[in-house]
Amino acid sequence: MSREKNNTKPIAVFDSGVGGLTVAAAIKRLLPNESIIYLGDLLHLPYGSKSTEAIIEFTDIAVDFLVNQDIKLLTIACNTSTSVALDFIRSKVEIPVVGVIRPGAEAAVRATQNNRIGVIGTKRTIESDAYKKEIEKVSAQTNRKIEVYQKATPLLVPLIEEGWKDHFVTELVLREYLNYFEDKKIDTLVLGCTHYPLIKNTIGSLMHDVKVVDSAETTSLKVKELLVKKKLLSEEEADYNYSIYLTDYTDTFGELAKLIIGNGKNEINDKINIISLEFSRGKSSYNLI
Repeated sequence: MSREKNNTKPIAVFDSGVGGLTVAAAIKRLLPNESIIYLGDLLHLPYGSKSTEAIIEFTDIAVDFLVNQDIKLLTIACNTSTSVALDFIRSKVEIPVVGVIRPGAEAAVRATQNNRIGVIGTKRTIESDAYKKEIEKVSAQTNRKIEVYQKATPLLVPLIEEGWKDHFVTELVLREYLNYFEDKKIDTLVLGCTHYPLIKNTIGSLMHDVKVVDSAETTSLKVKELLVKKKLLSEEEADYNYSIYLTDYTDTFGELAKLIIGNGKNEINDKINIISLEFSRGKSSYNLI
């Protein structure tokens, strides 16, 4: 197949819920010629409280579905999946795969001036030490010694998925979580979950003089870098902006999708397709309803 034909294939973005739409939107802003296929596994949300085996299985089935859509690049826009399943997925697919952790770690190391970085994320992401390990790898390349302070913030994803991103309860929960960093003297905070850019302004208002690293923006830059390297950038206007597949639907997802990628318009709901989990010959797969 010609390079031109490969270049017009879509980019896939996968997440456990609505948060990955922040990555999809960031990619579209940076690369307006690209088409995006999005899969949100709302049926199994949240991933952060699931076992390693379950996360790998859910991610694997979702990736199989996306690869069958003839994509040119896969973005795992879920920090939990990236921390647990990235290496496994890269070993089984032939297309480029971008996770969200390495770009965030690189951006945090560039941003910090006092070598003290904080990370917030789901319980699974924090327990995996994925950001801490990546930050240490990046900093070692420049002979810097960076202290990493991590805090699991498991209530934030359910609150955001409930549509409470501007709710006073979410701010109260954030205050409680962020108090952990009060005596750590961090100057940089990594949002270790793609849901968290949706509450970035609230976090910024509570963390004065702290640089907030947005995983959606850093991942979009890595996607562009990889497409350029692989000579896969589309030079033609996209045939479509977004195709959205969900394993379950909630009104909250529809409302947040309108806000994040639909410019507030109801038409974005016309892009949403529901897929069902089916079992055949001992193998699970997603199919359109």
